Amino acid sequence: MTQDNSFNPQKSEPLLIVISGPSGVGKDSVVEHMATRGLPFHFVITATTRPPRDNETHGVDYFFFSKDDFAEMIDQDELLEYAIVYNDFKGIPKAQVREALASGKDVVMRLDVQGAATIKELCPDALLIFLTTETEQELANRLRLRKTERPEELKLRIATARKELNRVEEFDYVVVNRDSQLDKTGDSIEAIIHAEHCRVDHRKVTL
Repeated sequence: MTQDNSFNPQKSEPLLIVISGPSGVGKDSVVEHMATRGLPFHFVITATTRPPRDNETHGVDYFFFSKDDFAEMIDQDELLEYAIVYNDFKGIPKAQVREALASGKDVVMRLDVQGAATIKELCPDALLIFLTTETEQELANRLRLRKTERPEELKLRIATARKELNRVEEFDYVVVNRDSQLDKTGDSIEAIIHAEHCRVDHRKVTL
């Protein structure tokens, strides 16, 4: 499905779009794929204290900080939200979100389920999209295939992911991210965003 990048003819308010879901569901891959489509969105870069993986670049995939530097950002109230995720901090720098919204751009951020709940509290009109897999077993298999954690860490991630699957009702929409079908996942998310901009009663984002 191809959509005109100038869609949203009725757009009057920029959207704050949260793409979330359990670990291993493919949040990073989906957002990275959407960024290649040339859509008029601002894709938020998350700050984290975890070390970069082999294929990750500072300032592109994440902002990688030491725990001391991250603590300084917390003290200076520079983060929209932050949380400890598997013993590392993750957070959303406040300035880039506010600047993008002020420019009239829709803002897309990828967050874990815990972070999505925090944003919903801060901004009830945020648009929350939950990514999932077709089955719980498929999610566990994806986590195993990543081979990025030690056995005890993997066990914790799988247990946490299973609990997070049960929080889908906290979200506005659910999208199944099937293996090797990033285009279809992206199409579904774009369709949701397009539909939201056609609402008579627009969401009004305030941060």
